[in-house]
Amino acid sequence: MTELRNVEQDLSRFRGRVLVASAAVLVCFVLLVSRLVYLQVVRHQDLDEQAEANRTAIVPIVPNRGLILDRNGVVLATNYSAYTLEITPSKVNQALDPLIDQLGQVIEIQTRDRRRFKKLLEESKSIDSVPIRTKLTDEEVARFAAQRFRFPGVEIKARLFRSYPWGELASHAIGYIGRINQAEKKQMDDWPDDEQSNYRGTEYIGKLGVEQSFEQQLHGITGVEQVETSASGRAMRKLASTPATPGNTVRLSLDIKLQKLVEDLYGDRRGALVALDPHTGEVLSFVSKPTFDPNLFVDGIDQENWQALNESIDKPLLNRALRGTYPPGSTFKPYMALAALETGKRRPEQAINDPGFFWFGGHKFRDDKEGGHGVIDMYRSIVLSCDTYYYQLANDMGVDLIHDQLQQYGFGEITGIDIAGEAKGLLPSTAWKRAAYKRPEQQKWYAGETISLGIGQGYNNFTILQLATAVSTLANNGSRMKPHLVKEVIDVVSKKVEPVQPQHVGRLTAKPENVAIIRKAMVGVNIEGTSAAAFKGAGYTSGGKTGTAQVITIAQNAKYKASEVDERHRDHALFIAYAPAEDPKIAIAMVVENGGFGASAAAPIARRVFDYYLQGLYPSDEDIALVRQGKASTPVGQPRQAADVAWPPAGGGATPGAPTSPASAAKLASNVPPAQVRTVAATGIHPAFAQAVAATTQPAAPPAPAAPVPAASAAAPPPRPPARP
Repeated sequence: MTELRNVEQDLSRFRGRVLVASAAVLVCFVLLVSRLVYLQVVRHQDLDEQAEANRTAIVPIVPNRGLILDRNGVVLATNYSAYTLEITPSKVNQALDPLIDQLGQVIEIQTRDRRRFKKLLEESKSIDSVPIRTKLTDEEVARFAAQRFRFPGVEIKARLFRSYPWGELASHAIGYIGRINQAEKKQMDDWPDDEQSNYRGTEYIGKLGVEQSFEQQLHGITGVEQVETSASGRAMRKLASTPATPGNTVRLSLDIKLQKLVEDLYGDRRGALVALDPHTGEVLSFVSKPTFDPNLFVDGIDQENWQALNESIDKPLLNRALRGTYPPGSTFKPYMALAALETGKRRPEQAINDPGFFWFGGHKFRDDKEGGHGVIDMYRSIVLSCDTYYYQLANDMGVDLIHDQLQQYGFGEITGIDIAGEAKGLLPSTAWKRAAYKRPEQQKWYAGETISLGIGQGYNNFTILQLATAVSTLANNGSRMKPHLVKEVIDVVSKKVEPVQPQHVGRLTAKPENVAIIRKAMVGVNIEGTSAAAFKGAGYTSGGKTGTAQVITIAQNAKYKASEVDERHRDHALFIAYAPAEDPKIAIAMVVENGGFGASAAAPIARRVFDYYLQGLYPSDEDIALVRQGKASTPVGQPRQAADVAWPPAGGGATPGAPTSPASAAKLASNVPPAQVRTVAATGIHPAFAQAVAATTQPAAPPAPAAPVPAASAAAPPPRPPARP
């Protein structure tokens, strides 16, 4: 039986299906066109930028860090080029330890390299490139290049490394740079946007000294480079670039040859010395002994060296000139005498009879000279360093009057020097003690505590920088200048020299005639007093004051004998001085820790400093050796003309391979590939620096991990019995 189909019904059904399909196609077409319009018109600019970003990459060009020079143009900090082997964890397709083992078969990787790598890895992100070996030789670079296909995520990079050519010399003043840690990154988040962008690609920053305080000037301005990349992200060609601007040159007021002389004179002894120009506040020498080698921190200090520095009983990382605090001992007496004149507590001619002790409250405060000095007026009290005179004076003045009179010298206050980390010290008062202690019996000031203040003991504790500022103020006729290490900043592009202007921060209220009385007595100290032996035959007149500060308390009836006391419990030797007396050009404060008498351990060093600075004389090698041992007062042997002494002087040397002049620094910096060299002619400084100073820009920042330097300070000892002159 044949089935009859309804053709009209089938056609109607077919037409409906076609209509639905057409509608669906139309809707899809409309959606496609809408999407195309949205992508091509609405989001055209955004997608075009994304496409361009996929095709190109923006790479920061880290600027070459600026040079640091001494006052005569000697290079103290510069840069040199080297290759590093680096691992990017995010690009590595295997465990790191086996990878490093395999790398060790191609390039020598020591245990210390592995430890440093792991430490840096903890501080870095997985996308960061972390160095496993630095300063590769050409042979090592060639060996790795032949095996590179075996190590995805590992590559050789050309880096600029910071170099401190003279090693330990002046390390506490110059400082060092280190890898930016997480705490510093958080601090940088609060910086203005322009400053943050200037540190893109930068991996390390100034950590200490001038390197830290003048970071912005030394860093320079980061450049950018636009490169075309392949689908795999490999750079194909450079499209455009904005070169980096090198960091500026920072010139210090330090005389590095004088610095070397002082450090040689100290030898292995601990201590500090600060020499200032009284009229400008320029720091001529800034010594803290022992020192450390900042080059150890440049590519990441290893555990052994860090442990040796950090755990050493000598505390080489402690900046004793800036952070060490010491009782001033008898160097405090000239300021006490001037305060007595100003307050009317004493007249210059007023005399006392010194029996060799002072009784107060049933306690016998002894003078260093058994039997006493006899009849003592103000002049003789300073020249002969009579303790009894100042016991009585302190008792008559009282602690608060002493505080108010001596505060104007800067004791117990921050001087404001242009490097960070300065300790405040302590100039005691009744208000201070109430705030410092919790229990009522501790807060009370006892009259007996005032007595030892007169001879620079008790709660008195100051930095050597404060002592130097105070004696400079006396030498400068009562005008106090702010100390500063940086003399000028030189813009490497414009060649403009921006000098650091001397800054006046205060003036003594003392009458000029009273200041003259004290200065006359200090001249007497070096002519006929406690330091006369050290300055015998000097071709100039100088003023000074010796001091010896006790480290431990000696029983009332016991007698101090250095030979019977542990070396680290012996007295500190101090000395303050200025010269020439008529118109001072240099002022000094110094301490030789546990050195004994200031007259024998400290004053001879000051004599050599004055001879160098005022007369251009450099001591003989024999004399330097004897001063180190505390066995020379006046110079021994034939002094040399300082200008004729080869640099570096005998017993010192530059770090091997490190540049020691602006010209050699430029030559080394120009070897970094890829490099863009800008030649800058510097003017207005030492002739050696008149040569070209090259500043190189480099896409990658040098890795310089460093362990933090502890901001330790010498603790203030408890009140002590009398000091010796």
